[in-house]
Amino acid sequence: MTRFIYLTKRNMLIYFRDKGAVFFSLLSMLIIIALMLFFLGDMHIDSIVKALANIPGHDTANDNKNAELFMITWTAAGIIPINAANVSLSVLSSIIKDKQTGKYAAIHTSPISRFAITLSYIAAACLSSVVICTVTLAVSELYTAAKGMELFTLSEHLKLFGMIIANSFTYSAIMYLCAVFVKSEGAWSGLGTLVGTLVGFLGGIYLPVGNISESLANILSCTPVIYGTVMFRNIMIRSISDITFADLPAKAVNEIRSDLGIDYSPFGADISLAGCVMVVIGFGILFTVIGAAAAAFKKHNER
Repeated sequence: MTRFIYLTKRNMLIYFRDKGAVFFSLLSMLIIIALMLFFLGDMHIDSIVKALANIPGHDTANDNKNAELFMITWTAAGIIPINAANVSLSVLSSIIKDKQTGKYAAIHTSPISRFAITLSYIAAACLSSVVICTVTLAVSELYTAAKGMELFTLSEHLKLFGMIIANSFTYSAIMYLCAVFVKSEGAWSGLGTLVGTLVGFLGGIYLPVGNISESLANILSCTPVIYGTVMFRNIMIRSISDITFADLPAKAVNEIRSDLGIDYSPFGADISLAGCVMVVIGFGILFTVIGAAAAAFKKHNER
């Protein structure tokens, strides 16, 4: 256990001591915020305001404010999973560096089980992701509160923190499996660019779920990304959604929520919030086992 804690701490310190790595792991978040503020956000805000304008007696200025808060929260809910993926990927770059310096082989010859080594890398990435994602949640919540939105309740905070842990664990396990097979820092950097783009797309950030074809939606249903995004949106958007769409017919509200990926029906079947969490954790456990097996198999073949 002592060696496991030491390895986990070591990998976390490598990440947090590298200020450039911390910045670039958050760069995609800044890009998405810019996209939502200057391009995509206005489009969704305008469509929401137009829908509300058909209801007699509505205050356009108030509708615009609520719609803006709604889209800011919607974006923040999508940024958290992206952060989890990018931070995990950045932390696990230590594996690539260890391979190039020979430390990776040395670690595997130390008196600690290979599964514990796998867990130490995953734990370091997971804990680092939890820290960054919690900060992201706090900043986004304070920002929306400053603009007039209510703070989340204690129950909502606890649920969100649990979701952050589950999401961070799953992405850490996935990135660990990738790191087992990557040998060069150049390839890892290229993978980082690909992951940042894919997670944003698969999570319905760049293109809402309602705007894609059914066949593509079925592909998304086979990944943990969309479930992670949906579970955050379900909690974070709940209060502002009730306020923004209070006077709209239930059918219209359901269509908006479905189009924006707040409510999700994989393969046409409804899935609950608890179901989304279980799917995400299930993927995490699966990739942890596969990652440990892949690392053991690779070391055996390299002898």
